[in-house]
Amino acid sequence: MPAVGEERQDTMKSHVLYDSQYGNTERIAQAIGAALSQSGEAQVLRISQAAPVSLNGLDLLIVGSPTQRFNPTTTTTEYLKELPSSALHGVKVAAFDTRFTREEIEKIPILAFFVRIFGYAAGSIAKQLETKGGSLQLPAEGFYVDGMEGPLLEGELERARVWAVQLASLGINRTA
Repeated sequence: MPAVGEERQDTMKSHVLYDSQYGNTERIAQAIGAALSQSGEAQVLRISQAAPVSLNGLDLLIVGSPTQRFNPTTTTTEYLKELPSSALHGVKVAAFDTRFTREEIEKIPILAFFVRIFGYAAGSIAKQLETKGGSLQLPAEGFYVDGMEGPLLEGELERARVWAVQLASLGINRTA
């Protein structure tokens, strides 16, 4: 117990929810979770195993998905859609995806055209998180894969850890 007049600092409580088809997005989510665990409690869950009730008391929610047809997976989209309208009120949020590099996309002009119009999964996730009351902490982030099935490009796991440390360093500590 803190002394009278003293502020109690709880550790940050965060969840990293993800969907993954070939394991690349899962590896990024695990790297993010490992980095966040240095600042408190961090749970990494496949989004299909996450119950909305488990969001109670969260300081930070990060959601990630592979980009498919310029969108998150159907599982990710449905999960976010089913959250009550103010489910994330007071929760800091962030979004990420896995995607092709800009150089790979530019090799196929029609693909580049559609990416400019529709974007990537992370942008859509970020908007949905904000719609549910979340406070976006950093711009949506993309991590790069080589080809449809991957693997992740060299350095992407470290980049994910750095991104997570940035999120944690935004001063997300609860006070009681």
